[in-house]
Amino acid sequence: MADLLLDTRSRLRQLVSHILVTGATGYVGGRLVPRLLSEGHTVRCLVRSPGKLNHVAWHDQVEIVKGEVGHVPAGAMDGIDAAIYLVHGIGDGEDWVAKEVRDAENFRRSAEASGVGRIIYLGGMGTDDPSLSEHLSSRHAVGQTLAAGTIPVSELRACMSNLPLTCGIACRWLQL
Repeated sequence: MADLLLDTRSRLRQLVSHILVTGATGYVGGRLVPRLLSEGHTVRCLVRSPGKLNHVAWHDQVEIVKGEVGHVPAGAMDGIDAAIYLVHGIGDGEDWVAKEVRDAENFRRSAEASGVGRIIYLGGMGTDDPSLSEHLSSRHAVGQTLAAGTIPVSELRACMSNLPLTCGIACRWLQL
């Protein structure tokens, strides 16, 4: 039985090997990418400012695509098994929540059009409750928007104080 489980896990890991990471220039993304690489995944990073990755040790081990989650360049998600959505705003402008939701919808539609198999989203803590802060409410709205399509979405609602666990869980979801 153990051999069957290990064999199944190995086959599933092979199926999920091409990963798109948004937010690779950020705190979580910058720590998640090397972990994904160490587990044998091929990583493509969708970033607004590719130059910000020039200094990282893993720069030459990933494919870098310039773009934004709200305007994913054609082909950026082609061949991607799982897309990891780590991008969020913190009150940028008057309609920032509406922009967050629009960006998530555009990202989801691009993923659907490209045949992405799963979206993994790092959301915010808490339950859907009117007493949540505007920031956490927006994180939940983004999660709901990503999940509104045809692609399975795994949403991790974690606090930033547990980064090693967060990265570990994201890697583990890729193996399920």
